[in-house]
Amino acid sequence: MDLHTISEIIAGPDALDPAAWRPGDGWLGGGTWLFSEPQPHLRRLVDLPSLGWPALTVTDDGLEIAATCTIAELHAFAAPEGWAAARLFPPACRALLGSFKIWNAATVGGNLCLALPAAPMISLTAALDGVCTILGPSGPRELAVTDFVTGPQRSALEPGELLRSVHLPAAALSTPAAFRQISLSPAGRSAALLIGRRTAGLELTVTASVTRPLRLSFETPPTAATLRDAVAAIPPETYHDDVHGSPAWRRHMTFELAEEIRAELA
Repeated sequence: MDLHTISEIIAGPDALDPAAWRPGDGWLGGGTWLFSEPQPHLRRLVDLPSLGWPALTVTDDGLEIAATCTIAELHAFAAPEGWAAARLFPPACRALLGSFKIWNAATVGGNLCLALPAAPMISLTAALDGVCTILGPSGPRELAVTDFVTGPQRSALEPGELLRSVHLPAAALSTPAAFRQISLSPAGRSAALLIGRRTAGLELTVTASVTRPLRLSFETPPTAATLRDAVAAIPPETYHDDVHGSPAWRRHMTFELAEEIRAELA
């Protein structure tokens, strides 16, 4: 899609000056969504890859994922020994349906900021206690991924703010984890995507079937009945409704996938 309203592209060090932001600016990461449909409100693009942020940084505290890290880079990541939950990375990447060309351009940050219910990078980072670092005119701030996404294509970003990175703590990466996803068709968009982590009890993150990521926490391993009651407490209006699945079917599959995860991690 030609963006015929764009008159300027800012790249290099100047791209990170929050004070330079003005209405009509757009952050350019991989551009796989930005160039997929008209953007008549945009006048200038700020090129984030030109800043050269390291895609993935391993520290004693965990993993820092740059907003500009591509899906291909995340899929190829070789996790340190002991990070059991890193097994979630490949299936989460595969849940973002696309060719190798998309994988090599689409970014983790773009998937988060677009805030689609089916966005698998939201599922992955929310399940692993991800914390977003946000840059903006008022200075940097941090926000949990579960609070970053506020609804379908809505995030907590204020005008002029951009997502710099997501930090996944080593403690979350070191826990056993299970992944379940379902679509209406073999190559369809996720209608329900659930991730569980075994802690002293169970941390269950529900995405895709609902309009924003939800966390169900259990201090001790739940029984099937306890888990079912917790899922049943999700308000009916929270379930997403679009061509990729009705709310009733998404709710049913949330029950089914949650029980599969509970049984696997028990």
